[in-house]
Amino acid sequence: MIIATLLAVGAYLIGSLSAAIIICKLMGLPDPRTQGSRNPGATNVLRIAGKKTAVLVLLGDMLKGLIPLLVARAFEVEDHILAAVGLAAFLGHLYPIYFGFHGGKGVATSLGILLGLSWPLAAAVLATWLFMTRVFRISSLSALTAAIAAPLYTWLLLDSVPLLVMVCVISTMLLWRHRSNIQRLISGAEGKIGG
Repeated sequence: MIIATLLAVGAYLIGSLSAAIIICKLMGLPDPRTQGSRNPGATNVLRIAGKKTAVLVLLGDMLKGLIPLLVARAFEVEDHILAAVGLAAFLGHLYPIYFGFHGGKGVATSLGILLGLSWPLAAAVLATWLFMTRVFRISSLSALTAAIAAPLYTWLLLDSVPLLVMVCVISTMLLWRHRSNIQRLISGAEGKIGG
């Protein structure tokens, strides 16, 4: 129980490290929470700082999800603890203690969590995101489609109810965090990548 608690708390604290804010600060760039969409995530950093910085943010946010899962796996914990660790890392990204509980939407961090669970699962979700991005060039639509597909892929690839429940919770929260994007998609006002 102590190990499980420490793993979950550690995951939340790691998840709370905002790659967008930290990297922009180190590079002498404006705080992403004050620019563009004001979202501290890779898509907003792409708008305000370009591709190279956005890729660094993307990788940083993925690692926040991946590292806690790899550590938990090293302790050979049961699936319900693994699920709690993944959810804690995700909540850390959404509500970071270091940055006034104002975090990003969680797309890259959730991908890192899925990679920590199963690389085929992460590959399937990433392939869905890449396909939608290539066809429609709308970041939010790609993220939403991947989030909707993730529970199905989890059900098909992993034989674990706790992990399926965790992925369903994360996907639901991703949809909620993208509610303004959904409204813009419906109205036809959502911007395209590079547009």
